[in-house]
Amino acid sequence: MTMTEPPPLTVVQPGEGPAGQLGSIGVNFKLWGADTGGAVSVVEHPFPVGALVPPHLHTLEDEYSIVTEGEIGFRSGDREAVLGAGGYITKPRGEMHAMWNAGSVPARMIEIISPAGFENFFRELTELTASGPPEREQVMTLAERYGLQFGQPEWLPGVISRYNLTPPV
Repeated sequence: MTMTEPPPLTVVQPGEGPAGQLGSIGVNFKLWGADTGGAVSVVEHPFPVGALVPPHLHTLEDEYSIVTEGEIGFRSGDREAVLGAGGYITKPRGEMHAMWNAGSVPARMIEIISPAGFENFFRELTELTASGPPEREQVMTLAERYGLQFGQPEWLPGVISRYNLTPPV
């Protein structure tokens, strides 16, 4: 009988893990792809009141979100939902989607990314924003490397107006 080493155990206590800003929302890193053999990564996103994640689509990964505080609105394709704490939603790759704080208090969600890798986009973007707003060209170059595409769907002005959001720059 051969003894083998158990897989590494990753423990992230509440409030632990690196954090940064992605523009209108924050990011708290919890599990990296290196922690899961590349299967998934997990981040938390705090959403201040009025925050909007601009419409975008992923070409390399799917996202699964769980609202833990407040209310967060989601638009994916032609479907829209507002979820409170305990709500779950899928955001499939290849479909334009956006997220926003849909309430009057700060909100928070956990995001599971599968397969892992996109957490590195968040890491690189926090590095770019650390010294102030990055140049649009820098963000677009970074997005292209991670298979991320931005869009301006016709429904965006209505969402911004209904929820009194800060529009993307």
